[in-house]
Amino acid sequence: MLARAARGTGALLLRGSVQTSGRASRRASSGLPRNTVVLFVPQQEAWVVERMGRFHRILEPGLNILIPVLDRIRYVQSLKEIVINVPEQSAVTLDNVTLQIDGVLYLRIMDPYKASYGVEDPEYAVTQLAQTTMRSELGKLSLDKVFRERESLNANIVDAINQAADCWGIRCLRYEIKDIHVPPRVKESMQMQVGSGKTSGCSSCMGPGLPSLL
Repeated sequence: MLARAARGTGALLLRGSVQTSGRASRRASSGLPRNTVVLFVPQQEAWVVERMGRFHRILEPGLNILIPVLDRIRYVQSLKEIVINVPEQSAVTLDNVTLQIDGVLYLRIMDPYKASYGVEDPEYAVTQLAQTTMRSELGKLSLDKVFRERESLNANIVDAINQAADCWGIRCLRYEIKDIHVPPRVKESMQMQVGSGKTSGCSSCMGPGLPSLL
């Protein structure tokens, strides 16, 4: 009975490890081209080749010849611009207002070697970095400045991501905030202020994103 419980616990641990590493393992092993000696690499792709388990070279687009058995294609990196949706998350502004915010990240792999060996999953790593950076940058601004300085906020997030992602061989080209959801009570307060005209220059300070939210 103890042996059966141990087997059950081992199965649960194995299942959990497979779920957490499934994304990375699929990226590393699924859909990789086989070594057929003569290979044709498509444009805007970089194929990372290992020889006897060690990095050997990166195949350029066009005709390439590999040694059978010894050479193995370990990673395939796309050099095109990649668009990633950053999931919605909560962020607290400087004046303690909780916002629900999401965005879109545009990035490109600049160094296939670093993208293959510098991080387990480049896209997942950059997405997590974008979320943490966005929370940090929003915490420096009050609610009205979030709408007023939306472009500078995007630029600050891009700069912070590029500083951290340089060792991963990735460059963030653009970051755009898609939606900002304000709590209902704060939204009602804004509507009352706009309707009563008590807030001077409200339409300019709230920016173009506020009318769609209200």
